[in-house]
Amino acid sequence: MQVFDGHNDVLSRLWSAGGDPVARFSRLEGHINAPAAEAGGFAGGLFALYSPQVRRSFDFSNFKGGELPLSAAMEQAPALQSVMAEVGIAQRLQAAGLLRLCTDVAGIEEAMAAGRIAAVLHLEGAECIDPELLVLDALHALGLRSLGPVWSRPTIWGDGVPFGFGGDGDTGPGLTPDGKRLVARCAELGIVVDTSHLTMKGFWDIAGMGHPLLATHSNAWNVCRTTRNLTTTQLSAIGETGGMVGLNYATVFLSESGWSTGRATLDDCLRQLDALIEGAGEDHVGLGSDFDGAPLPQGMASCADLPALVAAMEAHGYGDTLIAKLCHGNWLAFLRRAWGR
Repeated sequence: MQVFDGHNDVLSRLWSAGGDPVARFSRLEGHINAPAAEAGGFAGGLFALYSPQVRRSFDFSNFKGGELPLSAAMEQAPALQSVMAEVGIAQRLQAAGLLRLCTDVAGIEEAMAAGRIAAVLHLEGAECIDPELLVLDALHALGLRSLGPVWSRPTIWGDGVPFGFGGDGDTGPGLTPDGKRLVARCAELGIVVDTSHLTMKGFWDIAGMGHPLLATHSNAWNVCRTTRNLTTTQLSAIGETGGMVGLNYATVFLSESGWSTGRATLDDCLRQLDALIEGAGEDHVGLGSDFDGAPLPQGMASCADLPALVAAMEAHGYGDTLIAKLCHGNWLAFLRRAWGR
């Protein structure tokens, strides 16, 4: 079964690690790499461009419960430097024949049929974009087709949610006037807008602007009550607007025990999938792993282990048609609707 996935951080990992990204991607390293992708049927997804405060990705691996406040705001210049470097890494991987950068569904389908990883550039947190939105236009020309206005830190566009347990995403204000201008320009350019990491008020701001609601890597709050997860009302709105939500494999967002211990199982993934399907509808749910950005459940060491998740879906009673929707069909249908082609 081919898997097209809503979110990963492999470009940020490769940039943070330094050295030759082609060599690193070609060997068994991290959650996503060429041999693991071939072994596990990882066919592509939204590849995040993320700006860490220092040259390393955010790391949940030693987190055991508690609460993490919002990270500090980030200046545009260092954010732009890391984002452009990650775009460069993606282009080098494409030149080496290890992936194909895609800007439409036809390109994704062609890459998948050819056995090439289909990569759509996604901006996770828009700190690198200037108030005049000129950088947005430039990134669009380089292939950007998906954008999350915030990560879990404040920006000129709006606030992200802190990482906490017990409360929902209603943690702060919504989009600023600049944030609404950013979302409007994304619509003009054909860039989908991601609500993951955004406050609940920001989520409803985007809904009020008439956009299909997208959460690339977010789970169900009624199964795991963290600020990063979505309430049943939010999930219902995602389905009603023709949107999409991707299951986040991060142990800390899968279950209460995952939050407190950092450990979770594939059964926890299935409980989340059940809740996401019940909330948004089976045509609006897919996978949004957070590979290379979060700790994974037992039985999932890398994308090479995706067949184990598919097998767990089968054992859980999901039929072939539903599994195909969850693994890639719903993502391609959503992107076709959202991009209008």
